[in-house]
Amino acid sequence: MTDPHLTVITHPLVQHKLTIMRQKDVSTAGFRRLLREISLLLAYEVTRELELTTTTIETPLCRMQAPTLEGKKLALISILRAGNGLLDGILELIPAARVGFIGLYRDPQTLKPVEYYCKVPALDQRMTIVVDPMLATGNSVVAAIDMLKARGARNLRFLCLLAAPEGVARMREAHPDVPIFTAALDERLDEHGYIVPGLGDAGDRMFGTK
Repeated sequence: MTDPHLTVITHPLVQHKLTIMRQKDVSTAGFRRLLREISLLLAYEVTRELELTTTTIETPLCRMQAPTLEGKKLALISILRAGNGLLDGILELIPAARVGFIGLYRDPQTLKPVEYYCKVPALDQRMTIVVDPMLATGNSVVAAIDMLKARGARNLRFLCLLAAPEGVARMREAHPDVPIFTAALDERLDEHGYIVPGLGDAGDRMFGTK
C-alpha cells in the first residue's frame, strides 16, 4: 500500500550506490563522494512537485513561452554535522537555494536531542527541505522541524539516506504534514539507537572521525 508520508526512492543508481556505501571498508573519500552523488539523485525526487510558471525567452529560432520555477527560492536546512554531506550534492543541482544550519547532538543516555546552533534564512512561503543522512529515533529531526515551524516554515520535506521504522513512526506522530524521502527503510534500531543493518555513523564515516 502506498504511504503518502514516506517515499522510498528505488532508482537503480540510488540502490547501487547505497550498497557500496554500506560496506565497512569504503574509504572516507569514497564515502563522501558517494554521498554527494546519491544526494543529487535524491534531490531529483524530493523536488519533483516544485511549482512551475512560464516565461518568454528567445531561442536561436524564435520566441517561446518556456517553463521556469515559480515562487521563492528553495531553502535547504542541514542538521549538523552529517547533513552537510547531503547538502553539498543538492547545492550542485540547486545552487541558488537559501541555506540554513541546525546544530543538534544526541544525548547518549537519553537519546534526546540537544540544540547548540540554529541559523536559517527567512522560511515563509518557501519550500524547505531538511537534510540528514539518518532517520533513527527521529528525535533530532522532530526537534529540528519544531524549530523551523516556529520560524515560519510551512511547506516542509525531510530527506535522508536511511530510515528506521521507529523514526518514521515518530515523525508521522509529531509531523504528519512533513513527507519523508529516503533511499531505504531498514529493519530496526539496536539498543544504542543505531539503524540496523545501516551503515554505521554517517558523520564519522564522512569526516574520518570514527
